[in-house]
Amino acid sequence: MHAVVISEYGEPDVLQWQEVPDPQPGPGEVLVDITASAVNRADLLQRQGFYPPPPGAPEWPGLECSGRIIALGEGVTSRSVGEEVCCLLSGGGYAEQVAVPAGQTMPIPVGVDVITAAGLPEVACTVWSNLVMVAGLQRGDWLLIHGGGSGIGTMAIQVARALGARVAVTAGSAEKLERCAELGAEVLINYRDQDFVDVVAAETGGRGVDVILDNMGAKYLMRNVECLAPGGRLVVIGMQGGVRTDVDLGVMLRRNATLHTTSLRARSPEQKAYICTETERMVWPWIAAGIVRPVIDRTYPLPQAAEAHRALDAGGVTGKILLTR
Repeated sequence: MHAVVISEYGEPDVLQWQEVPDPQPGPGEVLVDITASAVNRADLLQRQGFYPPPPGAPEWPGLECSGRIIALGEGVTSRSVGEEVCCLLSGGGYAEQVAVPAGQTMPIPVGVDVITAAGLPEVACTVWSNLVMVAGLQRGDWLLIHGGGSGIGTMAIQVARALGARVAVTAGSAEKLERCAELGAEVLINYRDQDFVDVVAAETGGRGVDVILDNMGAKYLMRNVECLAPGGRLVVIGMQGGVRTDVDLGVMLRRNATLHTTSLRARSPEQKAYICTETERMVWPWIAAGIVRPVIDRTYPLPQAAEAHRALDAGGVTGKILLTR
């Protein structure tokens, strides 16, 4: 088969469409003929040498895909050959085929085509596991989402609104903020000319927000803590703003605040399977009802993954970029 291989670490041009060995499904795995994959910021980090795949995962990028099952590994009874699925991967989505644990496959949601479904597994599982399974977001809570126009952000807005939470977002352009408003965000903060700490204080009457979903890491850490309401939960899922900073435990103690740092890719297959099951159980019905929907910005042919990386690097993308066969 062919895959998008990282020939060396560096700029997008290091992504090369090359022939690689065909994958074989091991015990408990299925072999998927890929229809489409999706681009995530983690793929950009992997291309640059900062986010290596876990042991046993394919060397080429791709944390999610959709397609059709063409073979079953030993012991698989939960899936059938010919079934269309979308998959949460540890890697290998930028390819024609991938072997994936059966527990990390989900049926295509009702009302979603197989190509669009490629943009669901990573964002839906990330959002559900962090907002609900980790942070306990519930009706009436205030949620602050950094990067509201991203794939994660656009999904988080919709899931939070479906839960009955109120949503504030940051983004870097009026166009992205307008799209966030269409999805249900109430408080729109342009981080280029507004201070999100001041805006959150003003909009919540000085109380702060109950949950923050943060992709920036060190740069925003203590400013995020300042935004938390008593008992607030800060969930850090990215490090775009650095990895090292000082933490004022006194401020956190006064707010009775909780800090969570999570990585979906690093979790065990058993944990990922449980997250997939819960995401399918809770989020898929909202998708079928039209309450939640994937937001797709654009698509590229899979061999043109370098162009897709350039587009995401440039910062003008709202929602997801897909790569299609």
